[in-house]
Amino acid sequence: MQYLHTMVRISDLDESLEFYCNRLGMVEVSRREVEAGRFTLVFLAAPEDEERARRDRAPMLELTWNWDPEEYTGGRNFGHLAYRVKDIYALCQSLMDAGVTINRPPRDGRMAFIRSPDGISIELLQQGDPLPERQPWASMENAGTW
Repeated sequence: MQYLHTMVRISDLDESLEFYCNRLGMVEVSRREVEAGRFTLVFLAAPEDEERARRDRAPMLELTWNWDPEEYTGGRNFGHLAYRVKDIYALCQSLMDAGVTINRPPRDGRMAFIRSPDGISIELLQQGDPLPERQPWASMENAGTW
């Protein structure tokens, strides 16, 4: 058995690509528009998985955008996506500077949670050992749910 991808439905393609690619740093690997089904599939990879994703078509995140408007609820019921990051503090600062709410700040230097524009929880985990506690993160309160 081999992990291939996780699919999440999105309500706004441009907003989601802004979030996943420009803010979180993921890379678009492929895109397919299916006019008969009236949807677009965009496959993304974490930067360190890009070569493998292009070669093996895995591991990836599949964004599914249905052209006809739908309201998606229950993003929290999905669970979460998880990504290992090189510097959790630097990424969280970059995300916060770009207007992303840090729902669970990396107080412990190891773990944080954010949400996509469609309410999908995303866990960020520090690569290797936790970083030493640092302000403002160590004293930052949670914001919302994850």
